[in-house]
Amino acid sequence: MNAVLIALLVLPLLGAALTLAPVFGPEPAAADRRALRLGTVVTGAVLLLTVALAAGFDHDEPARMQATTDVAWIPAIGVRLHLGVDGVSLPLLVLTSLLTFLCALYSERRLPSGPGVPSARAFAGLFLLLEAGMLATFAVLDLVLFFLAFEIVLIPMYFLIARWGSGAKVPAANRFILYTLLGSAVMLLGFLLVGLKAGTFDMQALAAAHGSGLSHSTQVIAALAIMIGLAVKAPAWPLHSWLPDAHTSAPTVGSVLLAGVLLKMGTYGLVRVLLPVVPDGTTTLAPYLGAFAAVGIVYGSLACLALARTGAKGDLKRLIAYSSVGHMGFVLLGIASLTPVGVNGALFANIAHGLITGLLFFVVGALKDRYGTADLDTLAGATGAALYGRAPRLGALLAFAAVASLGLPGLAGFWGELLAMFGAFDPAEGLSRPAFVTYMVLAGLGTLLTAAYLLIVVRRVCMGDPKQPAPVAELADLRPYEAVSWTPLAALTLLAGLWPALLLGLSDPAVKHLLGGG
Repeated sequence: MNAVLIALLVLPLLGAALTLAPVFGPEPAAADRRALRLGTVVTGAVLLLTVALAAGFDHDEPARMQATTDVAWIPAIGVRLHLGVDGVSLPLLVLTSLLTFLCALYSERRLPSGPGVPSARAFAGLFLLLEAGMLATFAVLDLVLFFLAFEIVLIPMYFLIARWGSGAKVPAANRFILYTLLGSAVMLLGFLLVGLKAGTFDMQALAAAHGSGLSHSTQVIAALAIMIGLAVKAPAWPLHSWLPDAHTSAPTVGSVLLAGVLLKMGTYGLVRVLLPVVPDGTTTLAPYLGAFAAVGIVYGSLACLALARTGAKGDLKRLIAYSSVGHMGFVLLGIASLTPVGVNGALFANIAHGLITGLLFFVVGALKDRYGTADLDTLAGATGAALYGRAPRLGALLAFAAVASLGLPGLAGFWGELLAMFGAFDPAEGLSRPAFVTYMVLAGLGTLLTAAYLLIVVRRVCMGDPKQPAPVAELADLRPYEAVSWTPLAALTLLAGLWPALLLGLSDPAVKHLLGGG
């Protein structure tokens, strides 16, 4: 299985390199079609390899690192090419490969407009490079490799926003790259401090040591630096301000991957690195992380309520971006509780958010393509956009994603938020229970506010009088390529909600292993 893991990391890199080769023919339109088809074939092959990896995974021992490769890479500083997968990283690998394949499939029929003749080839190459970086982030087990994989994704995402985005795309891309690069620089300082003090950058060895050999002050300083760097990517309030602009300007597939995968890289790093490597420092800083998470939940919901009201000229993509600040707040709250229940809830919410928000961005992107705008007031008009009457399948999918996002029981959005609040109700030993119960109450308020703004969106976009004049003469309902690209996300949202053990059975032993000094 280690060969399968290596192959699914190398294949996107080879595909990205192939887009630079003169093998697509002299005719530009045909070359673009072949480049996009290459992207679909490569991402489809990666998805099949990931499914094979999941099928070969020993589900009886999800806490054990499997499919491992461990060879020397830079002996002078002790950096090793160390790869592996366990119950924490496997679901994220599957989510990443699935979303990238669906985005590639969607882009074949709906490539975002970009300048220049070789637009599609450049798009496909950057897209495959982005996939390689995302997959590597969840598979590497060396701090230096983790940092490199973490950084690989920034450049292709920058160009996807700046070149294929819309509106104020260049300023949004600049803000994205500046925030994330500065956060990564701070994170690297924390990694170097840990590696130099412990004598190794190997994440498994550091997790097994569980902070032994690192003084309390060293752990606090390292934990603070690593937490800041990862919180920018999460994003945690108040380090979130790059996110709404990036989502608003990004093309549809860029928004799907940004919300569905890139945000998960930060929270995954908190679980994989912070909890087992510097446990004392994490315990010291956990109350502050919990406080920022609780504020972020309420802040994100209030921002969405402001955007959803009539006359606010709120952009639907911007609203979903702010909703991510709130939803990722639940993930951070679960991690801050330092309990198996809370951390399992955080990991479950990670996957649920990727599925649901990916579907939301797909649907809203399709609405923007049809109407020419994502402005909620323009879409809704005087009586509502009446999607139920004008495009019933599109309206049903939007309503389904919205109620999943607000945490309706039986859908994926419910379990992660519930378990995160359970973790805050009874936090780990050494943490202030009154403080975390307060955070839990704020999170509960956030769930009510989330339901309020999402139901307002459903009422304004899906309901209304279909006989009233619409912003466009004819609104196309769900197209076949959209149904193919979006149906798996809806099905998995339902499956995860009805059968949460599918994910929790993988993550629970691995989380207990990490918290106990994995």
